[in-house]
Amino acid sequence: MDSATREGDLSGLAALVTGGSRGIGLGIAEHLLASGASVMLTSTTAHGKSVAAELCARHGPGQARHLVSNVARRAEVAASVDACIAQFGRLDIAVANAGIERGAAFLALSERDWTDVIDVNLTGAFHTVQLSARQMIGRGGRIVVIASTNATFVESHITSYNASKAGLLGLVRSAALELAPEGITINAVSPGLVATRMTAPLVSHQVHGPDYLTHIPAGRFGTPADIAGAVGYLVSPSASWITGQQIIIDGGQTIGMSIPPETLT
Repeated sequence: MDSATREGDLSGLAALVTGGSRGIGLGIAEHLLASGASVMLTSTTAHGKSVAAELCARHGPGQARHLVSNVARRAEVAASVDACIAQFGRLDIAVANAGIERGAAFLALSERDWTDVIDVNLTGAFHTVQLSARQMIGRGGRIVVIASTNATFVESHITSYNASKAGLLGLVRSAALELAPEGITINAVSPGLVATRMTAPLVSHQVHGPDYLTHIPAGRFGTPADIAGAVGYLVSPSASWITGQQIIIDGGQTIGMSIPPETLT
């Protein structure tokens, strides 16, 4: 990346954002576009095409493109990397955001549900990171993986999700060691509970939603913009000496447990 690029200004750069048609991924795409980058966003459905059109209406013709792609299929990830380069002439930033969740008690978790989640969340990120990094050799680049507080602060009934996110931290650190000499940084952003379509059953639940909020010191659920800001920083020139790290964004949930003062002596 051009070291002369102004802080926060991504003009002339091109980014790939997987799972970019909604939720956190869309928030990241919006932030990158607002910072001047061109963005190739992927999703598993054609819904993303209309999303890309809306983004272009706000950020300029041709600035956003969409490709149907399942990150669990390596050939489709390769096609999305190639499409980004073909469309924008380069690939400077890759954000491995695509993810799914399958809820089940541990003893009832099926092999299929385990495999589906690992294939998308962990193997899909591996495909995205490796194939993008190969295109950044000789030029440098920025890679961000969207992990989760579930990587270390697990929750019940989502074992495969917890395990996949924990694996992402190992992937990030391992890749960072080998990519740093190439001028490529890779970091993880670990959100807490962000209000999206995927989390709506919990966030909007009349009982469990408010109860969950009592464990977040900031007193609110996260937003995609909360996560996008951290990603924007990590892909900026200001973060050129940060690699192999994790930024936790959770409103303070995983800091510790609050104890009522009246219970202390």
